[in-house]
Amino acid sequence: MKFFLDTANIAEIEEAAGWGVLSGVTTNPTLYSREGGRLADFHDHVIRICALVDGPVSAEVVGLERGEMVSEGAELAALAPNVIVKVPTTSEGLAATRELAARGVKVNMTLCFTVPQALMAARAGASFVSPFIGRFDDISEDGVEHLANIVGALRNYDFGHKVEVIAASVRHPQHVVAAALLGADIATVPFAVLKKCLQHPLTEKGLAAFLADWEKVKNS
Repeated sequence: MKFFLDTANIAEIEEAAGWGVLSGVTTNPTLYSREGGRLADFHDHVIRICALVDGPVSAEVVGLERGEMVSEGAELAALAPNVIVKVPTTSEGLAATRELAARGVKVNMTLCFTVPQALMAARAGASFVSPFIGRFDDISEDGVEHLANIVGALRNYDFGHKVEVIAASVRHPQHVVAAALLGADIATVPFAVLKKCLQHPLTEKGLAAFLADWEKVKNS
């Protein structure tokens, strides 16, 4: 399973990229706004991210009608060769995805929650489908079960192009574990969750013991 970072923070992306585990980045309007981003700087910000990442970078359209989405998507795709256009899973989004895909633009259909939505996204030409796990948990439903259903359903069919499942709205390392065991292609995670995936008390305890024993060697 590949790790994407779900952020618009340049410092976080640089740090994760330095670990050698980062395969891509997903952004959205909320994440960009948290960085104090201005509309005039948005395209430049996307270009900066694309230069840091050797993999797909999802940048989201904000229009609600297909024409707006196609126009915005074409502009975003022209910024860098690794830009993936994020489009919401709506009827207008499906129509926009079909046209963008026909133009050779890769699309990540976001805010996907059900098997029918995922199947339609794939049929429309989406290269990535993003089921949201954590938002199901927020309403006391099992997000992992929904992810499992989507992964299983998409594997049943040949869509004529590669469709990857991005486990999104990941809240903690157990979501990452579940996504990996289910065979999701990608987990896109906040930087805080990525750091937690690396941490374990036995690792820390073992390292402390090694260092303490080495001090004995140095002082012998």
